[in-house]
Amino acid sequence: MTLGRRLRLLLIGVVVLAGVLVYLNERRPAASVSEIAVARETLSTDISSNGKVEPVTPYDIRAETDAFVKKLNVTEGQQVKKGQLLLELDDAQIRSDLAQAQAELTSEQDQLRAAQTGGRPDQAAKLAGDLQKATAERDQLQKQEAALEKLVAQQAATPAELEQTRVALANATAEANELTQAQAEFKRQAQIQVQQLVLQVEHSRAQIADLQAKLNADRPVAPADGTLYSLPVHVGDFVHVGDPLASIADLHKVRVRAFIDEPELGQLEPNQTVEITWDAKPDRVWEGRVEMVPKQVVPHGTRSVGETLCSVTNDKVELIPNITVDVHIHVQERPNALVVPRGAVQIDGTHHYVYLIDGDRLRRREIAVGMPTPDAYEVVGGLQEGDEVALPGDVAPKDGMRVKVVVVNPE
Repeated sequence: MTLGRRLRLLLIGVVVLAGVLVYLNERRPAASVSEIAVARETLSTDISSNGKVEPVTPYDIRAETDAFVKKLNVTEGQQVKKGQLLLELDDAQIRSDLAQAQAELTSEQDQLRAAQTGGRPDQAAKLAGDLQKATAERDQLQKQEAALEKLVAQQAATPAELEQTRVALANATAEANELTQAQAEFKRQAQIQVQQLVLQVEHSRAQIADLQAKLNADRPVAPADGTLYSLPVHVGDFVHVGDPLASIADLHKVRVRAFIDEPELGQLEPNQTVEITWDAKPDRVWEGRVEMVPKQVVPHGTRSVGETLCSVTNDKVELIPNITVDVHIHVQERPNALVVPRGAVQIDGTHHYVYLIDGDRLRRREIAVGMPTPDAYEVVGGLQEGDEVALPGDVAPKDGMRVKVVVVNPE
């Protein structure tokens, strides 16, 4: 058999085999697929996380003295009015200290008035009297000396009498000088005492003001209208300076500190719509808005998050401070968008594909996508509303594959 004859027989065999394979492939059962129609709907992208409820303007009242809690005038959760007495601490020691400080101030003020008039009146009067007496005696002796000098010259008096008078005059002059110096020193000391007493009076007044403030603080009142959402003390408890006594806020408006994971922070913008849900009230949804976009990332447990503040309306005062809530932030929204399920889209590098159902065949088509969500893509090119696309099944789809549609979207 020649080589040419052999090649012709081989070619005929290949053609026959291909025909048999095609015949067998046509008789093979078609792959079953589900289909879905490309439709228009409102598409939205959300960020979901958790957060903590906080009052917008809290008033925290803390102990300013070490004392026992004597009386509670309110209960936790109660609505209070500005100026309403909340509780009372045992202030007996402060009242005692205040009374003593007021008595000391009265004494210091009396001393100050005396010092400002030249010293104690009795001491000042005695010094003045002694000085006046000494001066008068000195002046009298000076006159007596002058008279004796004339009498001695006339031999009407003896030199001994004159000498005796001169000794007495010297003593009287020395005494008058000493009393003059003593009076000057007395006045100088009075001026120094004035300065000291002024400082003491100022210190005592400050001490009394501080004690009065502590006395008032031992009977704390509500600084504003609101809800008493925290009252951590009980009658008989001993509190130290700085311990919390009560917390008040207007809870009709609260904010949620949402903990947003770092990769999602770039999608946040002020005024985005927020929905808040709470497991304790599963049928309720609270609405709010993003108030502040975080400027830094902080650790939160095992996560790295930005803390986003969201203002929330709380008309029924159901959200209470410090509870943990679920936060859903609406990042983007496309009304009337052409939408295809994510499951129907295959990705090859930067290209996106779907498989259109064309009779009993699949036709691969590249599409252009826009806004993504966890469940779908916005289609901006390559498909039209009503196009039927295949959803993934047990068999990987291929271009031209024969299929059997087993699930069709209802009208």
